[in-house]
Amino acid sequence: MLIMGSFNYIHYHGLMFPKESHNEKSLEYFEKFNLNDDDLIAITYPKSGTTWMQEILPPLLRGGDLTAVKTIPNWDRVPWMEETRAPLVMDKIPSPRAMVSHMPYQLMPPSFFTSKAKVIYVTRNPKDVLVSSFHFHKMASFLDEPGTFEEFTDKFLAGKVLFGKWTDHVKSWRNPDLGERILYVTYEEMIQDLRGVLKRMLNFLGRQLSTEALDSVVNHCSFKNMKTNNMSNYSLVPEEIMDSKKSSFLRKGISGDWKNHFSPELDDKFTAAIQEELKDSNIKFPWDDE
Repeated sequence: MLIMGSFNYIHYHGLMFPKESHNEKSLEYFEKFNLNDDDLIAITYPKSGTTWMQEILPPLLRGGDLTAVKTIPNWDRVPWMEETRAPLVMDKIPSPRAMVSHMPYQLMPPSFFTSKAKVIYVTRNPKDVLVSSFHFHKMASFLDEPGTFEEFTDKFLAGKVLFGKWTDHVKSWRNPDLGERILYVTYEEMIQDLRGVLKRMLNFLGRQLSTEALDSVVNHCSFKNMKTNNMSNYSLVPEEIMDSKKSSFLRKGISGDWKNHFSPELDDKFTAAIQEELKDSNIKFPWDDE
């Protein structure tokens, strides 16, 4: 099941996980995890809006109450199912529980497939995912140095990065067996119309908020406000683990920053590789025509 990898990573079913937040015990816990029918999982490929979802979900599930978001670190209020904190905090979360995961569909625990737990899958333009991941590797001491941007792009396209290929992850979660259990949103939609996306999420969850409560959640969950929330901006993490002098964890929160990093040649190469991977999937994204 588990093979020890490089100094910084372990390998699990062929995927790279950082040792800083994953170990054999946490992955065994994940495999045996018992999901409840009213659980909600936000699934993301890394650097696609996970922290944002950890900010959004508690107030949506608690009638707009922002207490947890202001007083509990995001990794404890909406924990990763597969990380080392999960066994310590998961049983303390009130029902309905919100959690996050970077896992592909086929590696979810058996209880996921027999439960009615719902999924919100957030996708982000892979070019911006790449840029965000590149900067994260620069500031996180527990990850390998990314090398040049071009070198890191090659690793990304080959799937030699955390959680494997972006295209494999996206395709795995387009499984028709999920039916109405899954809601698809994009990071770009959240930037353009956060209120509209939150209303879609509430409808998906069968919940309602008053206009005033929704206004409050939308305001609090803006990137500008989230960046100043010490329970969410990773400022609680020691500098020797995540060095904000090299790059802030919540960096820009925009779409299209890739245009500041890609040469025309690299853009063509990257686009062709992603299109080739997705050519038989019929998956379309709003950024495909950019």
